[in-house]
Amino acid sequence: MIDTLQVLAEQWLTIYSEPRFWLIPMATQVIALVAFLAFALPWTFLAWKDPLWARPYRIQNKPFNVAKTFWPSLRAIFLNNLILLPFLILSWPLLRLSGIHFDELPAWYVIVAQIVFFIVLDDFLYYWMHRAMHKGWLLKHVHSVHHRIRNTSALDGNYFHWIEFVMTASLALVGPVLLGVHGYVLWLWIIVRQLEAADGHCGYDIPWNPMHWLPVYKGPVYHDFHHARFRGNYAGFLPYLDRFWGTYVPEYLRYIGKQKVGVESRAEVER
Repeated sequence: MIDTLQVLAEQWLTIYSEPRFWLIPMATQVIALVAFLAFALPWTFLAWKDPLWARPYRIQNKPFNVAKTFWPSLRAIFLNNLILLPFLILSWPLLRLSGIHFDELPAWYVIVAQIVFFIVLDDFLYYWMHRAMHKGWLLKHVHSVHHRIRNTSALDGNYFHWIEFVMTASLALVGPVLLGVHGYVLWLWIIVRQLEAADGHCGYDIPWNPMHWLPVYKGPVYHDFHHARFRGNYAGFLPYLDRFWGTYVPEYLRYIGKQKVGVESRAEVER
């Protein structure tokens, strides 16, 4: 019995001594946290200052409450990352079998195709998880935490109950695990995912926001209406699922219609 336990301990020590352990779950979590804060803090600073030039671009016609939400959001982000850490550590024996590697990088067009695949897959999975979060126990005890803030600033993009945070992080790993991608591609995807999380909660619909260059991304307006109206607009990047399943927020459709006929102020749509 003692010999068996010793062999098992040596095997686990070997597994957790692998360089990939530090490069995949550990480094990925650090990159995710740093990337989110790098994207979210400038937007949050803008919402805190709320300068006159930016007010016509506010999605909701009311001031942000950054002073009230900043520290709770920051505290939740760091606490949730601490809670996520043991899940990543315990999952390493399975993650190491996924084929995620640091060998030769694939061609650039393969990387682009992989990132697009991750966006589509993650959005599909997130849509259904998000809809499930709006029912029963999950809504009352888990997802309601994220909906405490109706007029969001970017830092609120990672303000979750720890269960939802772990579930969302797990979904982001599904695509890379399925394809067994290069570690740099995994990191790039996590950065893209965090960019979307921060941008989707920034609270401003600024025309020169570089995210508007993405042909399928509808910008922060799309998710802001979800927070303002609570139900509908469940997707993250891609609105086609809400269109197909009829879960658009009606006010969002009116907003888009007014934009098409030339309404200039983003705050003119009744919330």
